[in-house]
Amino acid sequence: MLYIVATPIGNLKDITFRAIETLQSVDKIYCEDTRQTRKLLSAYSISKPIDSYYHHSAPHKLETILRELKNGTELAYVTDAGTPGIADPGGKLVEACRIEGITVVPIPGASAVTTLLSVAGLPANSYVFAGYVPTKKGRQTFIKRILATDEPVVLFETAPRIRKLLSELETLGATERKIILGRELTKQFEQIVSGTPREVSAELPTQVKGELVIVLAPAN
Repeated sequence: MLYIVATPIGNLKDITFRAIETLQSVDKIYCEDTRQTRKLLSAYSISKPIDSYYHHSAPHKLETILRELKNGTELAYVTDAGTPGIADPGGKLVEACRIEGITVVPIPGASAVTTLLSVAGLPANSYVFAGYVPTKKGRQTFIKRILATDEPVVLFETAPRIRKLLSELETLGATERKIILGRELTKQFEQIVSGTPREVSAELPTQVKGELVIVLAPAN
């Protein structure tokens, strides 16, 4: 059996009792970065064999995981932060398990998407999750598409490119569009800013660091 376990997006206390129980009970844990996962396991005195599985893992790593599961090994998969399968290789692993008839159990938990939406002050009966902004190819097309959407759009951007994104949003027609930006959510230096792209940019520190989530108000 494979358990897909959501982990904290920042504050290590944001983990469920069920997630802790699952990590304590499995035979082995696969993760994106063993260094990050060891910090979490150490915080809850969990001692288990761990191994990495990430975007650039060799194909044989997936075959190894499937073989372990078929041999009766109970496994958990976690990412560095949040819910596996969202902007990480968890989806590929789950698909392979389903093809092989292996049971997959979700253990829900923290999500940067819903964390920021909950304080965005926008109707969120429905929304679009757009993932990471493309770095080069298709970037302007991506931005134009989200600007034309009639629902709130949630997206991720990296710290080095956030000011570039805010400038592009303004240039491509979002001069007065409301944006809610969350930086370092649930962590010590959490910052949540709301306003136009220019206003949000002005509120950010000179050297932007950390993980960034953005909610773009709908076109209407």
